[in-house]
Amino acid sequence: AASARITALEESLGFRVFERSSRGVQLTPAGQMLVQRSRALLTDADRLAQHLRGYSEGLQGHVRVVANTSALLEHLQQRLATFMKAHPLIRIDLEERGSPEIPLALIEGRADFGVVDLPVPPAGLAFTPFFSDTLVLLTPRSHRLASRRKLRLAEALDEPFITLHDGTALSNRLVTSAADAGRPLNVRMRMRGFDAVCRMVAAGLGVGVLPLEAIAPQLAHLPLSAVPLSDPWARRTHHIATRADAPSAPAALTLIRALTR
Repeated sequence: AASARITALEESLGFRVFERSSRGVQLTPAGQMLVQRSRALLTDADRLAQHLRGYSEGLQGHVRVVANTSALLEHLQQRLATFMKAHPLIRIDLEERGSPEIPLALIEGRADFGVVDLPVPPAGLAFTPFFSDTLVLLTPRSHRLASRRKLRLAEALDEPFITLHDGTALSNRLVTSAADAGRPLNVRMRMRGFDAVCRMVAAGLGVGVLPLEAIAPQLAHLPLSAVPLSDPWARRTHHIATRADAPSAPAALTLIRALTR
């Protein structure tokens, strides 16, 4: 049976693999080359299988993340640093976006998951709770409202506001809350970052609303007061958002599990 298989192999290859003589059976030069190359191919195949196993088990890969500013400042910095040390074969691309912009990036497949501050999942997305934070009214230390233990946003609507630029979840929330109180939001300046808002408020140019957990450095070094807002919407839950109709890639699942552990 073995000799028949060898004969069939030689016929299919078109050359002799073994040389038969009175001294026994030896590999021909072509047979020696065949054995060497076959061993190399088997080694390469094993290496390839191990490499692909890393992708399937979530130990290797490329993860694209879009996150809002609060997530970047409050929760992602140290957690991502720890994760990347533990998973050096997973490459992470992180982009900062406003929460209202993130769903489209997920639906269009430009990101694997996002971190958002939105009350309900948009169509086609699924939410996993990630972390919570608290919004405060930011004032100069000498401001008339600075000594309040807490207040509602409606009590501050006579003040000029320093807000984030239009389209962010936070700026949208402030405008909506003011409208619910029957008042317009008096926006004096629109900034692109939390630090800029803090510095403008510290200079006495207005008041602002920001998450307390994200502005600890500014509160320590600038003449600011942070007054908790008692409005129900001031306690925010941020979610990890993924596509509801498509399973996340293994590497993305590994990162999500690490972040929500």
